[in-house]
Amino acid sequence: MTSSLDTALRRRFLAQLAGTSGVALASACLPAGATTAQATSATTRSGRIAGRVDHGIHVFRGLPYGADTATRRFQRALRETAWSGVRDATRLGASAPQRGDADGQPVSEDCLFLNVYTPALRDGGRRPILFYIHGGGYNNGSGSHPLYDGVNLCRRGDVVVVTVNHRLNAFGYLYLGESGDGRVMDAGNIGQLDLIDALHWVREHAYEFGGDAGNVTVFGQSGGGAKIATLMAMPEADGLFHKAMTMSGQQVTAAGPRAAAQRSALFLAELGLRSGDIDTLLAMPMARLLDATRVRDPSRAEDTSLYFGPVLDARNLHRHPFYPDAPAQSARIPMIIGNTRDETRAFLGNDEANFSLTWEQVPQKLREQQYVDLSPEVVIAEYRRLYPDYTPSEVFFAATTAGRSWRGAIIEAEERAKQGAPAWVYQLDWRSPVEGGRLRAFHTLDIPLVFDNLAAEGSKTGADARARAMAARMSAALIALARHGDPNHAGLPAWAPYTLPQRQTMVFDDESRMQNDPRGGERSLYQRVPFIQRGTM
Repeated sequence: MTSSLDTALRRRFLAQLAGTSGVALASACLPAGATTAQATSATTRSGRIAGRVDHGIHVFRGLPYGADTATRRFQRALRETAWSGVRDATRLGASAPQRGDADGQPVSEDCLFLNVYTPALRDGGRRPILFYIHGGGYNNGSGSHPLYDGVNLCRRGDVVVVTVNHRLNAFGYLYLGESGDGRVMDAGNIGQLDLIDALHWVREHAYEFGGDAGNVTVFGQSGGGAKIATLMAMPEADGLFHKAMTMSGQQVTAAGPRAAAQRSALFLAELGLRSGDIDTLLAMPMARLLDATRVRDPSRAEDTSLYFGPVLDARNLHRHPFYPDAPAQSARIPMIIGNTRDETRAFLGNDEANFSLTWEQVPQKLREQQYVDLSPEVVIAEYRRLYPDYTPSEVFFAATTAGRSWRGAIIEAEERAKQGAPAWVYQLDWRSPVEGGRLRAFHTLDIPLVFDNLAAEGSKTGADARARAMAARMSAALIALARHGDPNHAGLPAWAPYTLPQRQTMVFDDESRMQNDPRGGERSLYQRVPFIQRGTM
């Protein structure tokens, strides 16, 4: 999962993607978001809806799964208000309150919307349902980015795809448990509870949209993967989904109540409030609360805004997601855990100087960016031993990738293996062709590949035969997991579950292959120090 700084860079990175690569985007797959004029309609628990048919797929956008949260700020949402007549479901709903770009959508506390893509309605098809949770840490993003368009996945796998918005940052994860006010005791995990409410909506409407309520796969990238890991340990989420896939997103530990309360106190102080001033907090303008999220987080060496994320509140989250072990309630859920080889090139690659570092510059750069308390000199010496041909910049990008969130993915896979729970691990080595290939397998590269959205706004895959082949492999693995509980398919070598000490990993590349313990030397290096989840201390 990304830090607040990484989240801001990630958003800027995604915003710059389209049109910057110079790579032709002619593709055999459909441009995401392209629609035809044909109308379609369905019935939800709150009324009729009218959507559109996009290349044979019924698409419904902006469907409410909860009421406007403005009057329920920091509280569990109420059911959406019923409507008469037919509701227009061709436009995206508002994104959750957040600073900066929100995937091109307006922001509002009336933000509990989802989008549904399905090959057929009410046909008893019992299709697997793929429920995507967006990234952006716990601070930003929405389910409405063009990369998340579900049409191509539906066409490829005869599945139902759902994407979702939910409350974020202070609106979704501000811990107010010490206020003593019963109205806001769930505030520290209210964003997670929104996702649970959305999953209930999906279960209730599965038949209407041609899906199987007993076969829901949650998948998500970056912060979306972290939210999934957290759901796997939340009792109220038990039974709402049946398979899981996380992509460069993990949550080993949540914030403890003390750390969360300290951050809340800083947030409230910025607003001129104390912990008991709940009525004033509930009445404040949305924009004022968003401004207060800029307060510097004291636990971080770099200058970043306050961390917001799930809290070990002993109400909704009673244990850490993957500490001290994998959650027993999710042991039966088949799971894919993935990462990209060159994660930080998405964030740190925005600084041109990072591509021409000298050996003299690397130590200070690592002190600032590797996020673990390990001597840069030790790290550099080990990387030069492991990879004698690496340049200073290659060591910098590799070490910052391994020293940030990758370790969390390894821990999750290890704990699943110890539990005997089915888990398949992948590493994406396939390199993006854009910018002369220097971004390599960067953070977010797997999104358009898994969605088969090579031509979507924001994709940096290109759309040649090489990219199409990789998209086919990765999207088929997700579909196979959803349909069969196992990602193996004819387009891949046999993919063995992750076990110890072998650490079997599918390396996705032009020639995909199984490898035991890839980057084992890097893993051993960073295991010299305890893993500390960013934002939980």
